[in-house]
Amino acid sequence: MDYCSAENGFQDMTKSATDVMHDIIVSAVTDAIDALKSASKGMPNILVRDINAIHANAAFADLPPELRAAITSSVRSAFNRLLKEGYTVSEGKAAPPRNPGSTRPSMEQRRPPRSGPRPPRPQKPRGKPGR
Repeated sequence: MDYCSAENGFQDMTKSATDVMHDIIVSAVTDAIDALKSASKGMPNILVRDINAIHANAAFADLPPELRAAITSSVRSAFNRLLKEGYTVSEGKAAPPRNPGSTRPSMEQRRPPRSGPRPPRPQKPRGKPGR
């Protein structure tokens, strides 16, 4: 029995960002695996070859066309899903600064540099300590 249903007067709770991203990544991975399977056309050797061709330095253009299409589709649906869930997605511009009122003073507000020579630094004591 679902106690948190709409019939009992409870609203649907929104998912956390972690849950949404988890769902997006799982969906993208399964779509990519399905794309690799369809690219191999049922031939296990081709599937193994395509999987072995994927590594950390593989470029997007090096991937099979079916996999590239699946990745493009997954990225597009991920952004749409995030927007649907109420999260803000940037449009390729740099993100706004996190803290516009910085605690560090600007160049104009800083003290001017000292004029003249610096005072001498204190000398370290020489000799054996304790005598």
